[in-house]
Amino acid sequence: QVQLVESGGGLVQPGGSLRLSCAATGNYISVNTMGWYRQTPGKDRELVASHNRAGTNIADSVKGRFTISRNKLQNTVYLQMSSLQPEDTAVYYCNYRDRIQNLWGQGTQVTVSS
Repeated sequence: QVQLVESGGGLVQPGGSLRLSCAATGNYISVNTMGWYRQTPGKDRELVASHNRAGTNIADSVKGRFTISRNKLQNTVYLQMSSLQPEDTAVYYCNYRDRIQNLWGQGTQVTVSS
Protein backbone atom coordinates (compact mmCIF):
# COMPACT_ATOMS: atom_id res chain seq x y z
CA GLN A 1 0.00 0.00 0.00
CA VAL A 2 1.24 3.46 -0.91
CA GLN A 3 0.92 6.36 1.49
CA LEU A 4 1.05 9.99 0.41
CA VAL A 5 2.55 12.58 2.73
CA GLU A 6 1.73 16.15 1.76
CA SER A 7 3.27 19.35 3.08
CA GLY A 8 3.12 23.01 2.26
CA GLY A 9 0.11 25.21 1.71
CA GLY A 10 -1.18 28.02 3.88
CA LEU A 11 -2.10 31.66 3.55
CA VAL A 12 -0.31 33.94 1.10
CA GLN A 13 -0.93 37.40 -0.29
CA PRO A 14 -1.72 37.90 -3.98
CA GLY A 15 1.45 37.77 -6.03
CA GLY A 16 3.15 35.56 -3.49
CA SER A 17 4.59 32.07 -3.78
CA LEU A 18 4.17 28.72 -2.10
CA ARG A 19 5.59 25.26 -2.59
CA LEU A 20 3.70 22.04 -2.06
CA SER A 21 5.39 18.69 -1.73
CA CYS A 22 4.08 15.15 -1.73
CA ALA A 23 6.08 12.04 -0.96
CA ALA A 24 4.91 8.56 -1.85
CA THR A 25 6.06 5.92 0.60
CA GLY A 26 5.46 2.22 0.89
CA ASN A 27 5.05 -0.26 -1.93
CA TYR A 28 4.94 2.05 -4.88
CA ILE A 29 5.61 1.04 -8.45
CA SER A 30 8.40 2.96 -10.12
CA VAL A 31 6.32 3.59 -13.24
CA ASN A 32 3.71 5.98 -12.00
CA THR A 33 2.15 9.37 -12.39
CA MET A 34 2.12 11.88 -9.58
CA GLY A 35 0.51 15.24 -9.58
CA TRP A 36 -1.68 17.84 -7.97
CA TYR A 37 -5.37 18.58 -8.30
CA ARG A 38 -7.41 21.30 -6.64
CA GLN A 39 -10.99 21.72 -5.60
CA THR A 40 -13.21 24.56 -4.43
CA PRO A 41 -16.65 24.20 -2.86
CA GLY A 42 -19.30 23.22 -5.35
CA LYS A 43 -16.86 22.50 -8.13
CA ASP A 44 -15.26 19.36 -9.49
CA ARG A 45 -11.69 18.50 -8.65
CA GLU A 46 -9.46 19.73 -11.46
CA LEU A 47 -5.97 18.85 -12.59
CA VAL A 48 -3.31 21.44 -11.82
CA ALA A 49 -0.19 19.58 -12.92
CA SER A 50 1.11 16.04 -13.25
CA HIS A 51 4.41 14.34 -13.95
CA ASN A 52 5.40 10.94 -15.27
CA ARG A 53 8.21 9.53 -17.34
CA ALA A 54 6.56 10.87 -20.51
CA GLY A 55 6.76 14.41 -19.22
CA THR A 56 4.61 16.98 -17.50
CA ASN A 57 1.08 18.22 -17.95
CA ILE A 58 0.16 21.72 -16.74
CA ALA A 59 -3.32 23.23 -16.69
CA ASP A 60 -3.71 26.26 -18.92
CA SER A 61 -4.95 28.31 -15.96
CA VAL A 62 -1.59 28.01 -14.20
CA LYS A 63 0.88 27.80 -17.08
CA GLY A 64 3.73 30.23 -16.63
CA ARG A 65 3.01 30.53 -12.90
CA PHE A 66 3.18 26.99 -11.53
CA THR A 67 5.93 24.45 -12.04
CA ILE A 68 5.90 20.75 -11.21
CA SER A 69 9.09 18.86 -10.52
CA ARG A 70 10.04 15.52 -9.13
CA ASN A 71 12.71 13.82 -7.08
CA LYS A 72 12.64 10.32 -8.50
CA LEU A 73 14.94 8.88 -5.86
CA GLN A 74 12.59 9.94 -3.08
CA ASN A 75 9.46 9.62 -5.20
CA THR A 76 8.47 13.11 -4.20
CA VAL A 77 6.66 15.60 -6.38
CA TYR A 78 6.79 19.35 -5.86
CA LEU A 79 4.45 22.09 -7.01
CA GLN A 80 6.06 25.51 -7.05
CA MET A 81 3.35 28.12 -7.22
CA SER A 82 4.21 31.72 -8.07
CA SER A 83 2.22 34.86 -8.82
CA LEU A 84 -0.64 33.41 -6.82
CA GLN A 85 -4.05 34.95 -7.28
CA PRO A 86 -7.24 34.76 -5.21
CA GLU A 87 -8.72 32.39 -7.78
CA ASP A 88 -5.99 29.90 -6.91
CA THR A 89 -7.56 29.50 -3.47
CA ALA A 90 -8.55 25.86 -3.10
CA VAL A 91 -7.79 22.60 -1.37
CA TYR A 92 -4.90 21.01 -3.23
CA TYR A 93 -4.73 17.23 -3.40
CA CYS A 94 -1.76 15.07 -4.25
CA ASN A 95 -2.51 12.16 -6.56
CA TYR A 96 -0.57 9.00 -7.21
CA ARG A 97 -1.55 6.40 -9.75
CA ASP A 98 0.08 3.36 -11.28
CA ARG A 99 -1.26 0.28 -13.05
CA ILE A 100 -2.82 -0.94 -9.79
CA GLN A 101 -3.66 2.01 -7.56
CA ASN A 102 -5.15 5.49 -7.79
CA LEU A 103 -4.63 7.30 -4.48
CA TRP A 104 -5.30 10.74 -3.02
CA GLY A 105 -3.61 12.68 -0.29
CA GLN A 106 -5.61 14.26 2.51
CA GLY A 107 -5.48 17.68 0.88
CA THR A 108 -3.86 20.93 1.91
CA GLN A 109 -5.53 24.34 1.95
CA VAL A 110 -4.06 27.16 -0.10
CA THR A 111 -5.59 30.55 0.55
CA VAL A 112 -4.61 33.62 -1.45
CA SER A 113 -5.87 36.76 0.21
CA SER A 114 -4.72 40.18 1.27
